[in-house]
Amino acid sequence: MSTSTITLEMKKITIEFPGVKALDNVDFTTETGTTHALIGANGAGKSTLMKVLSGAYNHYTGDIFMNGETVNIRSPKDAQEHGVQIVYQEVDTALVPYLSVGENIMLNETVNDMGKSQFIKWRNIHQRAADILKSMNVNISTKKLVSELTLAEKQMILIARAISKQCRFLILDEPTAPLSHTETEELFRIVRDLKEKNVGVIFISHRLPELFSICDDITIMRNGKFINKEKIKDTTQNRVVEQMLGKKLEEQFPKYQIDIGETILEVKGLHDSDKVKNMNLHVRAGEIIGVAGLVGAGKTEFCKAIFGSSKITSGDILIKGKSQKVKNPHDAVKKGLALVPEERRKEGILVSESVATNLTVAQLSSFCKYNSFLDFRAEKKKSKEMISSLGIKTPSAETKVQNLSGGNQQKVAIGKWLITDADVYIFDEPTKGVDVGAKKDIFELIAALAKRGKAVIYASSEFPEIMGITDRIYVVYDGEVVKELPTHTTNEEEILFYSTGGK
Repeated sequence: MSTSTITLEMKKITIEFPGVKALDNVDFTTETGTTHALIGANGAGKSTLMKVLSGAYNHYTGDIFMNGETVNIRSPKDAQEHGVQIVYQEVDTALVPYLSVGENIMLNETVNDMGKSQFIKWRNIHQRAADILKSMNVNISTKKLVSELTLAEKQMILIARAISKQCRFLILDEPTAPLSHTETEELFRIVRDLKEKNVGVIFISHRLPELFSICDDITIMRNGKFINKEKIKDTTQNRVVEQMLGKKLEEQFPKYQIDIGETILEVKGLHDSDKVKNMNLHVRAGEIIGVAGLVGAGKTEFCKAIFGSSKITSGDILIKGKSQKVKNPHDAVKKGLALVPEERRKEGILVSESVATNLTVAQLSSFCKYNSFLDFRAEKKKSKEMISSLGIKTPSAETKVQNLSGGNQQKVAIGKWLITDADVYIFDEPTKGVDVGAKKDIFELIAALAKRGKAVIYASSEFPEIMGITDRIYVVYDGEVVKELPTHTTNEEEILFYSTGGK
């Protein structure tokens, strides 16, 4: 890798999509050998700007320079030829699940080799992939299928692919969202190592403490415009948040007083065929309970088991005191359960459909006339009401969900269940990849559900959120509830103690 510093400049970058100006004359400057934070509220344009730099969008105006010379980046191939690599937040869209780890890491090289020769040297492919993983201190077999990996492991495979080629600038879009604390520290070690090798790392994240620990510079965006650039050492987290939002940061967690009612959902001795073992908990009307644990503890598996997405091998689910067999998600919805899943783009929304379709899909029968014809007028009216009440930022109800920011996609994922009027709402990592402004909106939505007498399960590895929003906490370790704690008598240190196996 080159030892001389290369300066990257993006000047007056503007891009429009139907009904929205995503970037408006944005400037961005960084250089190799530095780690640069790019931050802004959901919809600020930071991911869009990096998609321009990485060649995903070609219909922009403005110029890109390297060391003062104009470079033409209009495709991913152009970007890679100039040493720009990107690792996207949504890992499953960038990996081939039925190929091995080694094949995925060396995918670009394999395609190029196929163009030159009829034969692929598989041993070389796997050896080179194994060397990259070893340099990252990641212990995954290159022969393993990607479909068998955890979310965290998939993230590491994408980073390995990105650094498999000569790389001047590496863009990481929310890279730590699926990673455990240990895996995050490992990623930071890799980032520091790349910085020493004169690679410029551009870090998109909503986790300010991480940015302040790993980055040298920070650029702040708001509503598609450049706001400020400065050294991390010269600013504070509160100041950054205020520049992101354009206003003072208010109290994040809503204050509410709710009368707790009868037990709505009780889970006894629940086991699934994989991770969940002997799970016990209950949640009452008007109550928000936390399911706290580190990444990989079994929170997601537990949420899916309750919702009928995975097979339960033993145990009981009681809804309003009656034992229920939840056969599948459709059955769960009929029994009054709703799940907002962790991987929203893969499981929570229909990305290529409109906002209106997504908001009404879980309760489509209520918009049908004569049991067969969809009343489009009623559907559109209801979706507009939901867009307004949830504060979803979208040009129209007909906009495709894939064109919304992460925070607004999450509001859509939540909104579709509000129409169904379920009894139990299960939220699995609902604020992942969501900015502080949208987080506050989501907390308000959850508190409003509790006020309406709904039972809420809030599963998260973000312990400050668990502490801020819940009434009681169940700590999960290795697929099992190891401790029940009243929120008002505990702290983050105690939750961490039990979530790491403390007795």
